[in-house]
Amino acid sequence: MSEKFLPVQGYKGTRDFFPDEMRLRNWFFSRMREVAESFGYEEMGGPLLESFDVFAAKSGEEIVNEQIYNFYDKSNRRVAIRPEMTPTVARMLASRMEEVRFPIRWFSIADFMRYERPQKGRLREFWQLNMDILGVQDISSDLEMILLIVELMKAFGADESMFKVRVNHRGFFNDVISDLIGASGSEVGIISKAVDKRLKIPRNKYEDWLKESGLDSEKIALLDNVFALSFEDICKRLSVDSEGAKTLKELFGLIEECGLGEYCVFDFSIVRGFDYYTGTVFEVYDLDPENRRALFGGGRYDNLVGLFKKNEVSGIGFGLGDVTFENFLKAHNLIPKKIHKKDTVFVAIFDDVEVKNYLQVCGELRSAGLKVSLYLSKGDKLKKQLQYAEKMEYAVAVILGADELANNRIVIKDLLSREQSVLLRSEYTAKLKSMLGG
Repeated sequence: MSEKFLPVQGYKGTRDFFPDEMRLRNWFFSRMREVAESFGYEEMGGPLLESFDVFAAKSGEEIVNEQIYNFYDKSNRRVAIRPEMTPTVARMLASRMEEVRFPIRWFSIADFMRYERPQKGRLREFWQLNMDILGVQDISSDLEMILLIVELMKAFGADESMFKVRVNHRGFFNDVISDLIGASGSEVGIISKAVDKRLKIPRNKYEDWLKESGLDSEKIALLDNVFALSFEDICKRLSVDSEGAKTLKELFGLIEECGLGEYCVFDFSIVRGFDYYTGTVFEVYDLDPENRRALFGGGRYDNLVGLFKKNEVSGIGFGLGDVTFENFLKAHNLIPKKIHKKDTVFVAIFDDVEVKNYLQVCGELRSAGLKVSLYLSKGDKLKKQLQYAEKMEYAVAVILGADELANNRIVIKDLLSREQSVLLRSEYTAKLKSMLGG
């Protein structure tokens, strides 16, 4: 009977991160963390599991009914693997309402899962940067969020030719749909979900969705016409006083004043799919012809904390997923080659030198702030050790044989140029730091 082995592939829609892939991911998350902290945001984190009700209340029908991983635990409590972070942020804030001081600037880098069809830019498991400002109703927080997004993209070398921030307002959208299209309050909610999927599903399915909400062909054509109008032209056609329109007008005025106009544009089709968005909403789009799609987005939510406690706290934030962002960086050649270069010192060993001497060298290097990898297989010739070091893509090797030990010397070999030099023990750490860019 032949042996039956377990499959080597991971769960569908998940990824294995080998060291070179981890270097890439750690690089862009560390860059994101630097930008977040430069704006005064503090890092927080939440649990992988939450009560199912935390997400069922406001996350949106598609996530709750189709994408959320949920089960009953051994105490018969229905729990869910988090599909997003915002409801957790609201719950955590509600638990400390008496202690916190507003405004709050929080960010997190965490993993999430959604049961959806894996495709380019979308997997079942993903990591995401989440950023939120809490406790500020003023439009200044909307402006800061957009400024933060632009600075974040620029931190990776992106410019205005590579991305665009598309901005709308849920209140403005609702007013327009009610006034110009004649939809009722319940119909507006259905229409907003259809519009959010407008460019992601076939046209016939989009129209069927709108017809189910009560729109006939004439009103669908009227809605199509609205998408082609500028913000000013839509406002001229409104017969109602729209607070959302006032907010957008003020926000775009500030955007121009701050020199962000070239990065931002009004887009009536941006509504966001989550039920908790109430004000300004935005999505960042890749302008690469081969990858024209939304990279990430977010918006204002004003009543999430009220699900947990009798408090009204306004918030605005966004979530940036690693899958689409990595595709963006690759498409625009924004990943520097140096992140793939290992900055670890390889230390070769000889059988006639006691191990304690190598441990001492490793200690000296680590104390100097360097990363060190000591060869472990005794009996291997130096040639084999250096072949291993080159295959592992180490840039530099330290060689300490009996002669070097007796003369208080160390050999440093550049594994790329194959040049080597002999240095005093008092000199070699500074030389290595220079070679590795330290």
